[in-house]
Amino acid sequence: MNADKEKWILLLILTIIWGSSFILIKKSLEHFNPFQVGALRVLIAGIILLPLAVSKYKLFPKKHLKWLILAAFTGNFIPMFLFPIAETEVSSSIAGIINSMMPIFVIIVGALVWKFETTKKQIVGTLISFTGVCLLAFGGGEGGEFKLIPILLLLLATLCYAVSTTTVKSKLMEVSSTILSAFVFSFVLLFPSVIALAFSGFFSTFKFNEDNMLGLMFVGLLSVFGTGLAMMMNYRLLKVSSPLFASTVTLLMPIVAIIWGILDGEKLTAMQFIGAAVIIAGLIFLRTKPNLIKK
Repeated sequence: MNADKEKWILLLILTIIWGSSFILIKKSLEHFNPFQVGALRVLIAGIILLPLAVSKYKLFPKKHLKWLILAAFTGNFIPMFLFPIAETEVSSSIAGIINSMMPIFVIIVGALVWKFETTKKQIVGTLISFTGVCLLAFGGGEGGEFKLIPILLLLLATLCYAVSTTTVKSKLMEVSSTILSAFVFSFVLLFPSVIALAFSGFFSTFKFNEDNMLGLMFVGLLSVFGTGLAMMMNYRLLKVSSPLFASTVTLLMPIVAIIWGILDGEKLTAMQFIGAAVIIAGLIFLRTKPNLIKK
């Protein structure tokens, strides 16, 4: 499969997986507190990927350890807590919409930190799509949900994703996507997730009952698909495309998040339908070569 076709397939699959993660966070919060949801999400992914990490330990990128730690904590640890905390105040749909700021942050971080150049066509395409995101955000009937603190937490989480994405593209492309995911969750984040889970009170309060088992099912789905598998695919997407293109998955995710919201009893307005169409139009306009050129 050629790289151009592969990147669009990966983009579509990641859109579905990550777009569904917000409703899974919402359902998980019905059973656990935000810190437990975040820690469990990282811990389960780390345990599943541990055998692979151990078997490939000789390939651990020691010379790039600082970049691996930076990418791990900004992309796979800090946001895992910020999103559940924010979703105690705002809906899963709003969380997905705010997350669509990521391409903008990728452009900013890429330009300021890694000296990336971005074409005018890419910037225009991103702005078109972000206009659609704004239509989605302000076209709903739940304006009262826009609270300052949770919105700032969501923006911080999105900024962290941008830092991680540009770091991986700049410093860690020599490591395969599967092995990189295994190292991130098992060698770097497994122990911190256990500590976070202990401080959350999970081990002292957890009981094997129907409610907690249902909660673990939601968190397990979130960990296996929305964290472990999705990060492997995201690292692969970064190999065959650019940080800006990879980040455009966040512009499509609100569509999936809102669909799940409708199935969960939320309503979609005409303005939000228009916003979804504008997002897709921006992504089509964004498709250009080269996607991102480093000076």
